[in-house]
Amino acid sequence: MTRDRLVRALRGEATDTTPIWLMRQAGRHLPGYRRLRETHPLLEIARTPELAAEVTLEPVRRYDVDAAVVFADISLPFLGLGVPFSIDPGVGPVVERPIRTRADVEALTDFDARRSVPFVGAAIERYLSLERERPIIGFAGGPFTLAAYLVEGGPSREFPRTKRMIYGDPVAFDRLVARLSEMTVRYLRSQAESGAAALQLFDSWVGAVSPTVFERHLLPATRSIFEGLRDLGRPTIYFSTGSSHLVERLARTGADALGVDWREPLGRVRERIGSGIALQGNLDPGALLGTPEAMRNEARRVMDELPGGEAHVFNLGHGVLPETDPDRVRGLVEFVHEVGREVRKR
Repeated sequence: MTRDRLVRALRGEATDTTPIWLMRQAGRHLPGYRRLRETHPLLEIARTPELAAEVTLEPVRRYDVDAAVVFADISLPFLGLGVPFSIDPGVGPVVERPIRTRADVEALTDFDARRSVPFVGAAIERYLSLERERPIIGFAGGPFTLAAYLVEGGPSREFPRTKRMIYGDPVAFDRLVARLSEMTVRYLRSQAESGAAALQLFDSWVGAVSPTVFERHLLPATRSIFEGLRDLGRPTIYFSTGSSHLVERLARTGADALGVDWREPLGRVRERIGSGIALQGNLDPGALLGTPEAMRNEARRVMDELPGGEAHVFNLGHGVLPETDPDRVRGLVEFVHEVGREVRKR
């Protein structure tokens, strides 16, 4: 059942144990990735299928996780819109010419996934040629997070330029979000066509907006993304952080599963949104930095929030921190599988 454990859980079907994968499991805490980064910039790795597949495989070989996640960055499709960018060490994506006017939005080029980001699909295909037991997850950025990168020009805390557009020229903002949503559907469909078994939308920064802004400007576009993927038959996940004030609205996006950060207990989320959607999460990544006993206690607390264990994919509430000991990650994966089996025997 290992092969389909993740997919079954995302669809709310019975599994033999609780599936687990970790955001950023293929990244900075792993020695193989660190060695590779000594000689290859991040963008070079992401744009070289052989390298990206190798990074994607490392945690699958090291841990008993139930899925891989393709090594990529949410900014990769920007070039397909005619937006040059770089990924600066310690900063993240930096956009050379930010999008701040209606004219800027209209100047974006038509996105073709196979032409502009063929390496992502190729990395998925190479992974699947080397690993047949563990499925791979494809992903893309969510509408607000992508829009904020493009408008701000890079990472931000307060998103002043993005909010200036939302409140000062909402037509331009809506048009930008619509263009990004169209792009994301094409991008994720190309990943599914290459073999991705599930698709996740990372809208990491959407917690910065109010419920009203989400309802008016982001919910319709987000729904259109998941609707545009529905015929593929791949389960979908919507993930965001700092967004507990939006939970009821996030459950209406049309995703099959809702990724939850560590700030809101899963049991309370279940009470708020009902049983019609699977949940993913939500251990504080910092729990892997403490003692093994503390980590296990926190992991069990997360699992106890959903006593039956069904329709739950264990994950962190955000990505694996660079300081994390790989042995601690292995211990977490083993513990979750062990407890998940115990729960199903009761």
